[in-house]
Amino acid sequence: MKDKQKRAQKNNEKIENCISQVFGLMKRKNSFFSGSTKSEFNHTQIRLLNEIISAKYEGKRLISTQLAGILGITRSAVSQIVNRLEEQGVLKRVADKTDKKIAYIEITDEALEKYGEAMRGNFEFFADVVAEFGKDKFDAMCGLFDEFMKKLEQKKREQNTPNNNKDQ
Repeated sequence: MKDKQKRAQKNNEKIENCISQVFGLMKRKNSFFSGSTKSEFNHTQIRLLNEIISAKYEGKRLISTQLAGILGITRSAVSQIVNRLEEQGVLKRVADKTDKKIAYIEITDEALEKYGEAMRGNFEFFADVVAEFGKDKFDAMCGLFDEFMKKLEQKKREQNTPNNNKDQ
């Protein structure tokens, strides 16, 4: 029985170590990107802007409820952020043509141009780092990360499946 407990404890320690490493990497990434460039926007505002811009390039439009879900914050928080950025001329609300109760959150043309200029510097910096790191190593790392994320998503779906009852 003691051996079984020791194995379980070792396994738990391995899992905790893996989780700690992942969160450590995420924290390093967040601190790097939030502090790497001078910006008039905070981290949440940047995330919101990135989502709106990504949606725009995908030919989609987002409403505050969708942004709240993506960012993991309340609709009220999204509203406050949008109000602030709207006052600064960065974002605008655009009413849906058929349902006036729906307002899409969009970036203004001026802000998109300004954002593009700022991002070009970041992209050049990032491209230099990738070149020094090695394109093959970078591609392998991205492939492994993608594979890992797909496995996480698969496990999460399996856990959320109603028929997945471990007591049976």
